[in-house]
Amino acid sequence: MAMDVRDSTGTAGQMPVVVARSRDHDKVSRLKTAIRISALSLLVLATLFAGGFGWFANKVSHLTTPTNPTKADAIIVLTGGQSRLDAAMELLASGKGERLLISGVHPSASRRQLQAATGGDKKLFSCCVDIDRAALDTIGNAEQSAKWVTNHAYGTVILVTNNYHMPRSLLEMGRLLHGARLEPYPVVNSNLDNGSWLTKPRALRVLFTEYTKYLLALARGIVPVKPTPDGIALAETAAGG
Repeated sequence: MAMDVRDSTGTAGQMPVVVARSRDHDKVSRLKTAIRISALSLLVLATLFAGGFGWFANKVSHLTTPTNPTKADAIIVLTGGQSRLDAAMELLASGKGERLLISGVHPSASRRQLQAATGGDKKLFSCCVDIDRAALDTIGNAEQSAKWVTNHAYGTVILVTNNYHMPRSLLEMGRLLHGARLEPYPVVNSNLDNGSWLTKPRALRVLFTEYTKYLLALARGIVPVKPTPDGIALAETAAGG
């Protein structure tokens, strides 16, 4: 039976259209699959981020200030609040460390002003307190502290900072203080161990910000960090002005 020429021609003419539609359908399918995978990945990341934040906030809120910390060779306090300085000076006065480094002091603050602000004994402050004015952030604190600890050959150091700042401080310090053991001394300004941080916007904001910085600090750990002589200034000694 002979094929109708018109039928043959009509079918042949439709073939490119069918192929084009098939290709468009494949592209749409691939796009939908990519969107689904991306959405699932974002959901997984968001879940991990939220879960990690919950763990971080819970851990930080349960940190407590030691009532009788073990004596160490020295004490380091990271500036950022009057309560930190007061706690560090009390540790020094009670003989928990031979010397104290106050890291991150504003360049315009004199020793006399700092001593007056802490209310510490003038003789004790004069003989046993060193000041670092070079550090601008936690990374700088770690660099300056590492040089100070190395210069004095200290083996154990009490680290004083706020509870929410302690995890990141230990992380940064631990990368550089390879020969010294850190003893955390978290300062607690607000009692959040009952989960009240969930209902306090300011506490929630502080914890969230610090958690984000902690994650960035963890990410930085992929690249080795080593202090260089040119990049780290000597901490000011007690004999300085």
